[in-house]
Amino acid sequence: MKCNEIRELMPDLAAGLSTTTSEMKIHLDSCAECAGKLEAFRQTMSLLDEWQAPAPSPYFDVRLRARLREELQKQASGFLQWLRRPALAISFAVLMVVSVTLVRFTGSGSKHGPQQIASVPAEPGTAVGDLQALDKNHDLYSDFDVLDDLTVQQDVTANP
Repeated sequence: MKCNEIRELMPDLAAGLSTTTSEMKIHLDSCAECAGKLEAFRQTMSLLDEWQAPAPSPYFDVRLRARLREELQKQASGFLQWLRRPALAISFAVLMVVSVTLVRFTGSGSKHGPQQIASVPAEPGTAVGDLQALDKNHDLYSDFDVLDDLTVQQDVTANP
């Protein structure tokens, strides 16, 4: 027999649940390590057999029942206790419907296009001020391309 096979059987041997066979006895006589472990298992088992579990407190059951009664009375004492959870769920559902409705009609999903955000005017000549001026006068500046094309055509026809 091998050491691994003996180690698997050691708890049963130490507890007295199984008996040693001749192969086990030969291995235990020849292997000091396995014999030492078996002896340590037997000592542990004998200590566990001597150990006595402490007796529970005589008032444990009485206190446990009293505590259970108190908890049941706490739950039953609320007048609208049964209504709390459904009311909470309904209030969350209403809140979600209202928020989705508000976002739909006032947010970016509106049919009227995105809302304009009021901007603070920047000083002229700064980068932010120039960008705001370009954005505000976009239609005017987009017509300059047409004017540029007209001036180029007039120059070409005037100077043949």
